Amino acid sequence: MTEFNALDDSTAWQKEFEQRLRASYTAAGLGEAAVEHMLENACDGIGDWTVVELADEGTRIGHLAVVVADDRGTRAGRIGDLRVAAAHAGRGHEQAARDWAQRWCAERGARQVNVRLTEPAGELYDGYTVRGQARVRSVTSSPAPLGGLTARPMTRAEYPEWFAAERDAYISDIVRSGALSPEEAVRKSDRDFAKTLPEGLATPDNAFLVLEVAGERVGTGWLKHGHLPGVTYGYSLHVEERHRGKGYGRAAMAAGERVTFEAGDSALMFSVWGGNEVAMNLYTSAGYHVLEEHRSLDLPDAAAWRGATLGEQGHASPTERLSA
Repeated sequence: MTEFNALDDSTAWQKEFEQRLRASYTAAGLGEAAVEHMLENACDGIGDWTVVELADEGTRIGHLAVVVADDRGTRAGRIGDLRVAAAHAGRGHEQAARDWAQRWCAERGARQVNVRLTEPAGELYDGYTVRGQARVRSVTSSPAPLGGLTARPMTRAEYPEWFAAERDAYISDIVRSGALSPEEAVRKSDRDFAKTLPEGLATPDNAFLVLEVAGERVGTGWLKHGHLPGVTYGYSLHVEERHRGKGYGRAAMAAGERVTFEAGDSALMFSVWGGNEVAMNLYTSAGYHVLEEHRSLDLPDAAAWRGATLGEQGHASPTERLSA
């Protein structure tokens, strides 16, 4: 039976947790400065997390970290860490810890629980909806053009039409992922574009591209250099629908990698909203590693947990073992 014991001092766990994150971000292709930036973001608010030692018949087997906070006016839980030592893996401890965390969050008013994955988790979170991924690829040289596709700077006359299409696509991606309602997605889009492009086409460190093949426009691109130290962020590389299925998706990514290299950055990063399997498959085939994956699960209210799941399996209720 999995045992759950709160830690009064989580210093040792935090050090080991940060080491794992650092190794994962480095393996994905980020440089040292970018890794430290990602680590700082991932550990934001870590002092508020409740850290639990997992044990089996008195033997420590891993750790679990959870927190509940307000998110856009509602209570949301987060599984910050769930780690079972390899020697004890595959015996049901991971599932017991996940279920315990869900109940702990629900008992504190959370209606959703979120998790940020930096390593494969097998089937543990199969019931969770993928909300989005961050993908990254190391760029150590300028790749040759693929499929005859080249990139040139966008003109001032081309910018308004591109901006309108980009905004609509961003809203659609958010809604399709299930992250926000259409109305919330519109508000988020307006806020994000106002913050990201305060000077429009003239916003510094942004590259606005028109992708062409033999002089014919086949798509557009938008890259932000220095998004993280040494990292260019690809807000979009879009191939027009009538030109899809011709291999231009990978060619557009190669063009983005060339622009990244020429700007002096050593990695190219993209985000993809959940539900966009086509883009995820393209990134995988092009050698882009999953830097982070965000998943979530809707929770019933606390009353629905009474006498169910963990309690029936003989595990103590979170409120019986831990205080808030």
